[in-house]
Amino acid sequence: MEYILFFETWLALAILFACLEIFVPGGILLNLGIASLLVAVGVQQQILDTWVLTLTTWFILATFLLVLVYFITERFFAGETIIENIYEEVDIYGKKVRVLEQIGPGTQAGRVEYQGTTWTALSDGSIIQAGSEAAIVCKENISLVVEPIK
Repeated sequence: MEYILFFETWLALAILFACLEIFVPGGILLNLGIASLLVAVGVQQQILDTWVLTLTTWFILATFLLVLVYFITERFFAGETIIENIYEEVDIYGKKVRVLEQIGPGTQAGRVEYQGTTWTALSDGSIIQAGSEAAIVCKENISLVVEPIK
């Protein structure tokens, strides 16, 4: 464990982590390299004189730098965030669908094609013939409620 207290060990680790950052991008290894460099300075100045203190300091510095750099990058280099509509029912209202099986009379279900698949469809009680087009009114459980397009 004596090598942990050598300045050269921590300097070599700092250089190694910085060079490995080229192959593993993301900033984590660079932060570990900076923490190693700071520990190397502490070892050289004889502030860190036991291996427990040295490793503990390195772990704390590495963690602190990771958290600090995360908040800095989030603040100044935040990605583009888009908040879209999370209510599917609002998006599907009024969309045209092709009727595959007759819907109605009454509560008799039929089938429509929507978004590349077939759905069970209900109507307001009127008959909608196969081959015609209908518009989606709403979604009820796993069925679409449609009305004929006039």
